[in-house]
Amino acid sequence: MTDGPKCPVPEIPDFELIREIGRGGFGQVWLARNRATGLLRAVKVIPRATSASPDPAGRELVSITRLETVRHRRHPNLLDIHHVGQTDALLFYVTDLADTAGGQPSTDPSDYVPATLEQRLSRGPASPAECLGWTRQLLGGLASLHAAGMVHRDVKPANCLFVDGQLNLADFGLLTEADSHTSWIGTQAYMPPDGRMDTRADVYAAGLAIYEMLTGHRVEQFPQLAQRAGSIVSDPVLSTLLKLVLDACRSDREERFPDANSMLAALEKRLAKAARPVRWPGRVAIAVAAVAILAMVTWGASQWAFLPPGLQVNRSIPSHIPGRPAGEDRRRVHVNFVTYPFGASVLLDGKLLLGNDGRPATTPCTIDNIPAGPHDVVFRHPELADLRHGTVDFRTERQVVGSWDVPEGESDPQSSP
Repeated sequence: MTDGPKCPVPEIPDFELIREIGRGGFGQVWLARNRATGLLRAVKVIPRATSASPDPAGRELVSITRLETVRHRRHPNLLDIHHVGQTDALLFYVTDLADTAGGQPSTDPSDYVPATLEQRLSRGPASPAECLGWTRQLLGGLASLHAAGMVHRDVKPANCLFVDGQLNLADFGLLTEADSHTSWIGTQAYMPPDGRMDTRADVYAAGLAIYEMLTGHRVEQFPQLAQRAGSIVSDPVLSTLLKLVLDACRSDREERFPDANSMLAALEKRLAKAARPVRWPGRVAIAVAAVAILAMVTWGASQWAFLPPGLQVNRSIPSHIPGRPAGEDRRRVHVNFVTYPFGASVLLDGKLLLGNDGRPATTPCTIDNIPAGPHDVVFRHPELADLRHGTVDFRTERQVVGSWDVPEGESDPQSSP
């Protein structure tokens, strides 16, 4: 339920509006009861144009009309619209009601809170099974729109609702034709750097939503893994999803999947490949980790090139770092460390690195706030001799991967089962 200012309860034919449960840029969503059947529904209400305001209802009506023209292609992971109507003052449409935040269908309007992906991820990252299931459902609904020649333009966790336990893509107010001239419109955090809002932009936004599922982080933290690095790279499903995310979120639009159907097909192909039996699970895990993190670092470097100069400067720390010569790079950066086997601590210039919990960080891990510049890196494993990696310049490198040789036939003591 929103905490915004109270507004008069609109009059909607055949529905009793109980209370506001959501608000977007163009209207409000109300919990409503059908006066004839008594069933609870969600009703979105958009004001019509006045002499002092634009016409958000007109924009929304165009989008809904586009969706209704391809209704025969509707998908179980697109929120169903039951009725569209107008009064002199507003446009409204009636949809399925999302489950409660607790995951059950709603029967009691007094304590109803809609279950959205955003609300679910506020409690932390999703499980591997949830990540995979929700990714398939999100991409399935989005692929249905793309196949019908439509672009959503506002894919994000807040617009993903759970209905009968299934993820439904919702809020079609910015829907448009895929081949039309598209303007810079949507939610800025989920827009690609090129600003071209087409099917590849939907792919980019979907990738960021999946990143949030994997990590529990806010979209602004992409592509950092932090404490989730170990869980992700050691799980074949999560590591496959991570690579999918990085491919979907490339700064160069031509390197992204062209549409959601291609992205979904790539996911299924990669999952099938990951399910094949392998002889060296530990080495496969570190290879996946290295490839994923290298791709993540490459993404970060390419993204930097697309930032306006002002934003690039803002990533630097304005004050001088004590103990470092004046004029050196003063940025603080995050660096990913991965080893084979896992479970090694990291020494930087002879000092043990600590995680956010104050304990020694063990690989794989992401360490924040490291001064940019050259540093000597040593990995220390409890069962192996120290591995001296050498000097790494964190002005240009954001990942360090180390590996001890394990003799043929011996198992990896730290590999996942």
